[in-house]
Amino acid sequence: QVQLVESGGGLVQAGGSLRLSCAASGRPDSIYTMNWFRQAPGKEREFVAAITLSGDSTWYADPVKGRFTISRDNANNAVYLQMNNLKPEDTAVYYCGARYSTYYIWGQGTQVTVSS
Repeated sequence: QVQLVESGGGLVQAGGSLRLSCAASGRPDSIYTMNWFRQAPGKEREFVAAITLSGDSTWYADPVKGRFTISRDNANNAVYLQMNNLKPEDTAVYYCGARYSTYYIWGQGTQVTVSS
């Protein structure tokens, strides 16, 4: 299994940009996709974006389509989330997740706060 560490969160004004990074260590065997989820206070964790190990397929939640881009760098075992035109409703803890057949492995999360 892999271990995941997120970074890149912070405080940004509405309309600004942030790039989140997820560093993976350990064996990536049997991973279906790499994912970004987020959880706002008092809300359920929700899907944001996903990418296959090859990088040839990506998926996005409707609220972030056209603003967020997921990418991966297999040489450096990293996954990224470029977030543009951020909105206050994007404020949440963002989690990187490795999806296996029946479960996820999660990182510790990184806080993103968007001020209006």
